[in-house]
Amino acid sequence: MASEHLGDRIARLRRLADLTQERLAERAGVSVDVVRKLEQHRKHSARLPTLHALAGGLGVELSALVGDPPAVPSTGDGDSPQLVALRRAVMPPLFAPPAEPNDPTRLTPVLMRRQLSDAWTAYHDAAFGQLMRDLPGLLTDARFLAAVGTPEDRAAGAAVHGKALQLAGHLAIRLGKTDLALSALERAMSAAEQSSDPLLVPMISNSVAWNYQRQNRLEDATQVAVHAADRVERERSDTAEGVRVWGGLVMSAATSAARSGNYESASDMMKVAEGATKRLAKLPPAVDGKMVSVFSRSSIRIERVRLAVQHARPDEALQLARGIRLPSDTPPSWRTWLLLDIARAHVDLGNADEAVKTLMRLKRIAPAWMRHHTLTVTIIEDLRAGPYHPPGLRKLAEGLGIAH
Repeated sequence: MASEHLGDRIARLRRLADLTQERLAERAGVSVDVVRKLEQHRKHSARLPTLHALAGGLGVELSALVGDPPAVPSTGDGDSPQLVALRRAVMPPLFAPPAEPNDPTRLTPVLMRRQLSDAWTAYHDAAFGQLMRDLPGLLTDARFLAAVGTPEDRAAGAAVHGKALQLAGHLAIRLGKTDLALSALERAMSAAEQSSDPLLVPMISNSVAWNYQRQNRLEDATQVAVHAADRVERERSDTAEGVRVWGGLVMSAATSAARSGNYESASDMMKVAEGATKRLAKLPPAVDGKMVSVFSRSSIRIERVRLAVQHARPDEALQLARGIRLPSDTPPSWRTWLLLDIARAHVDLGNADEAVKTLMRLKRIAPAWMRHHTLTVTIIEDLRAGPYHPPGLRKLAEGLGIAH
C-alpha cells in the first residue's frame, strides 16, 4: 500500500463505508474540498491531525491511511515464518509450560537484561530483521525465567519478561501489526505487575498509548498516558528513572492532544515536560538508560518540531530545530524523526533544495530508518509533484522504489 496514492486509499475506504465525499467530510470534521483534492490527486498529502480525523470518519485505523512503510510492503501473503515465530513466542499455546532453555545455568536476570539492552539498541538502529530472528528466543527464555525459583527470582524474571514483551509490542507496531502489538503489551503489563521493577507498568503504559494512537484511539491514548504520569509523579519522581518515565508519558499525552487538533494544549504540556529536564541534571543518572524511557531536552525539542510541522507551522519548526544539540547517544530513530520533519518543513516553505539536502543527509546517517518511514515517501512524492526537481531527488525516489 505504500505505492498507493493517499487519495486512492481514501476513495477506496470511503466507497467501502458507503459514504459520499460530503458525508465523509461531515463525519471527519474537515472541509469537503480537502477530500476532493486528495481523491483527485490535486493534493498529495495531509497533516497528521487531518489524517486522524479522516480515519475516524472512515472508521479505520490510522495505518489504513498512511500505508505500510517502504521497508515492509504488503504482499497479500500470510505471515512470514519469522512473524509466525514472534506471534507464537508472544502468545504461546494455552496451558503449555515454559520451554526449557538450552543452558539453564546461563539464564540469569543480569545476563538476560544485557541481551535485552542489545535488542533495544537493534530496535533503535532499525535492525528489524535481526530482531525478528532473535526476539522469539529471548521471549521464550524470559518466560521461563519468570516461572522458576524463589518469589524474588520470579519477580526479577517477570521484569525481564515484561520488558521483552514491550519490545515485541514496539516491533509489531513498526511492522503495522497493531493487533499483535496490543496482545504483546497486555501480556507485558501483566508481567510488569508481578515484577520487581516499579516503573515498568508506567513505561508499558506509554507503549500502549502509542499503539492506541496508531489505532486512532486518541482519547484512550491520552487517558492512559495521563493516568500513568500521575502515578509516577506521586510515587517515583525523586529519581532520574522516574523523571524520564514521567516526562515520556507527558510527551505522549501532548502528542495525542496535538493529533486531536489541540496544538496549544500540546505545546503547553511540552513546555512543562521541558522544564522537568532541569531536574535531571541534579539527580544521579539512570543506572541502565537503554532500558528506560527516552526523555531529555533534545527529545522534547524533536517532538516539538514534529508537532509544529504537523500543524502547518514550518517556520516555527525550523526555528525550534536550530536550537537542538543532539548528544552522541541520541538513537538513530530520533535523529530520523527530526530530519524528516525538517525536510517536511522545507517542502512546506517551498525550499525544495534544502529538503533534498536534508533527506540525503538522513540517507547517510540512518538509511534503514529512512526506508521504514512512510513520511519519507510522502515528502518525495510532494517534491516530485512540484515544478522544480532538485539534483538528487530522482536517486532518492529510486532508492525507495517509487520512481516512475
